[in-house]
Amino acid sequence: MVRSDALENRARILAAAREQFAENGNTSMNQVAQKAGVGAGTLYRNFPTREALVLAIYQEEVDSLIGAVPELLAQLPPLEALREWTTSLVEAMRRKHGLGDALSSTAHQAITEQTYGPVIAAISTLLDAGKQDGTIREDADPGDFLQLTGALWRAASGPEDRSPRMLALILDGLRAHR
Repeated sequence: MVRSDALENRARILAAAREQFAENGNTSMNQVAQKAGVGAGTLYRNFPTREALVLAIYQEEVDSLIGAVPELLAQLPPLEALREWTTSLVEAMRRKHGLGDALSSTAHQAITEQTYGPVIAAISTLLDAGKQDGTIREDADPGDFLQLTGALWRAASGPEDRSPRMLALILDGLRAHR
């Protein structure tokens, strides 16, 4: 069983790293440890490499995204829940791309493979809710939708964030014809 102080240290390290990497993708492990208020030994015991730390940040973010689906569907109609969730997904994809320099191609592929199934399942849940209430087309496919989100994070990275307009077009295309 992991001690509560060890869990707290891990959480502080992840929070500090997320903040530091958002400010500067070249942040050192020592800067992360300092920001988290832990020693280098504690940092490296939890995350032996920079890549392990980046992967943990990304995995935590994906877990949070996937966990948000039931609450979104409880609060919003399916199409609006899908809009909110996709906006968060695009932000996460943009951050993952920004962290990509810290990941080897093998690690990048591994995290993509590890998160693909759960992300597809979350999209399926959102699309199925819309199919059930008649607002989303019956032929809407989660794989196709995920592929389209790739264009959204690229559009969000330019000088003008075009992703909200593009997402509106995608969601309009998902609407069931009445």
